[in-house]
Amino acid sequence: MTSDPHTAPGPETDPASGEPVHCWNLDDFEALDFDPFLYDRLRDKRAARIQLPYGQGSAWLMARYADVKAATTDPRFSRQELVGRTITASSPHAIASQQASMNYADPPRLNDMRRVVARAFTGKSMQKLRPTVQRTADSLLDGMERHGSPADLVEHLHGPFPLAAVADLLGMPQDMRRNMTSWANVIMTPGPAPDKSTDALKTVRECSVALLAMRREKQSDDLAGVLAAAADAGEITDPEAISIATAILVSGAHAVRNNSANMIFALLTHPEHLERLRKEPELIPQAVDELLRFIPHRSGVGLPRIATRDVDIAGVTVKAGETVYSSYLAANRDPEVFPNPDTLDFDRGPIAHMAFGNGPHHCVGSMLARMESEIIVTTLLDRYPRLALAVPREQIEWQAGALIRGPKTLPVSW
Repeated sequence: MTSDPHTAPGPETDPASGEPVHCWNLDDFEALDFDPFLYDRLRDKRAARIQLPYGQGSAWLMARYADVKAATTDPRFSRQELVGRTITASSPHAIASQQASMNYADPPRLNDMRRVVARAFTGKSMQKLRPTVQRTADSLLDGMERHGSPADLVEHLHGPFPLAAVADLLGMPQDMRRNMTSWANVIMTPGPAPDKSTDALKTVRECSVALLAMRREKQSDDLAGVLAAAADAGEITDPEAISIATAILVSGAHAVRNNSANMIFALLTHPEHLERLRKEPELIPQAVDELLRFIPHRSGVGLPRIATRDVDIAGVTVKAGETVYSSYLAANRDPEVFPNPDTLDFDRGPIAHMAFGNGPHHCVGSMLARMESEIIVTTLLDRYPRLALAVPREQIEWQAGALIRGPKTLPVSW
């Protein structure tokens, strides 16, 4: 395939649907540039047929907000039906385990697992965790100051901070946390090194097994303790508990690392927005939500689903057995829902963005991710009145081939 999704020479039409197929290579884009392929899909106002870089066949792509919402909540579209199938995909192998996985479950079994996990993600538990997470941020920035200005914010804050927060949530001892950030990054960048990604996932899974075993010997109210107790009570299985702990570790360490770095880059390159938050810090929670909507935080698309029967949606008929992808990025830029969607606007008020997904598979860790982002923005603005990029924005290097977009380094001065 070529690197240009507009000119890639795939099959002229899909034999099942008769629709033209767009070969979409999920190219890396500079900084926070939005994929023009998704803009085209929004303008089409109907589902498109796509072929991704890996796997076989083609799939439907939903882009408009209403269509994404429908596809991610309609029970006729199944995650469970993906198990054991080969479909067109953005990765050469499944990132999450397909066995005993919340990621590949449908209601009602999915609801059972989510109810267990939700016990560790209550408002009360987040309030209890927040002082610990704040101390971690303060300590990491103390270390950055000892290093001196300029310094790499990814190295000193965005890399270690999310891992520490999710490890604290799980109750993971310090000696288990070594290299966890680098393992998560390898797992979530599978294209260039699929073997290394598989090995890293195995290592993290082994850590989850050991952690749950520890919690059976010494009970606690952290997430690992909740999962171990639920497995012992028969609410979930041991493989499900291990899979949930592994998924939360990987996504929690990697996604917030990149999303929070993207947020600070966005603020440093939108100085008027940065100054407004300095003057109106009470806006920070609202600003974090708008940043989540605005930032194209991943490459390509999220979770695919399989139609279990024929479904009329987005101007097409999706046949039973066909694959459907939904673009949360495109939904977050739908002008019918978000006026002037390409503008970063802290006055939108409460917004129902889809940065954390939608429907039964909405991210269980969204409350923690929001808290981490608010702490990062608030703490950086409080401590560094003159925080600025230490190099021209064009010189910042961005991750290549990653499922989650973000800067490899973020040099700042203060």
